[in-house]
Amino acid sequence: MDRSNQIVVGVTGASGGPYALRLLDCLDQAGVDVHLIVSPHGRRLLADECDVRVMDPEHLIGRASTHVRVYAFNDIGALPASGSFRTDGMVICPCSSNTLGAVASGLGDNLITRAAHVTLKESRRLIVVHREMPLNGIDLENLVRLQRAGAVICPASPGFYLRPGTVGELIDFVVGRVLDLLDVPHTLDVRWKGRAGGISEA
Repeated sequence: MDRSNQIVVGVTGASGGPYALRLLDCLDQAGVDVHLIVSPHGRRLLADECDVRVMDPEHLIGRASTHVRVYAFNDIGALPASGSFRTDGMVICPCSSNTLGAVASGLGDNLITRAAHVTLKESRRLIVVHREMPLNGIDLENLVRLQRAGAVICPASPGFYLRPGTVGELIDFVVGRVLDLLDVPHTLDVRWKGRAGGISEA
């Protein structure tokens, strides 16, 4: 029996709430079942940056949806905490340095970190959208540890080669790259198409 794609999304306290909301919107539009976990700092982030204070689809993506299910941050007995619950991967977007360090250190005392460890141990794709800068040596070591454990490190670093004209286009660039890593189809403009001509010699 075919099943729809199942993606776990964790939202933590690093600045980048618009990335999270746009990602949820695109996953829902693609028909992906989203298992959403928002940390307490993530809730404050969404309130401060996006004026979102209620964790339900109508407030998160602006419409009712049967694809987005929200879990309590401390419910380590929820579905995403078990490796027997089949998913197609997990994204932590945005990922704070605090959460980065917890996952890299093997902590699993909340549902985001537990789900991340389950994703790694089951050899599923874990995408870490780290959004803090500058980075200190601890952050760099934690990023390397996670990459060696199988995670994909995807910093929120929008490209400018498509000549974005709005903040929304910068957000879409990052979200589009995350969707590509999840193999979720989308129509966001993230593709380099080349450009006629070149740089003339002086």
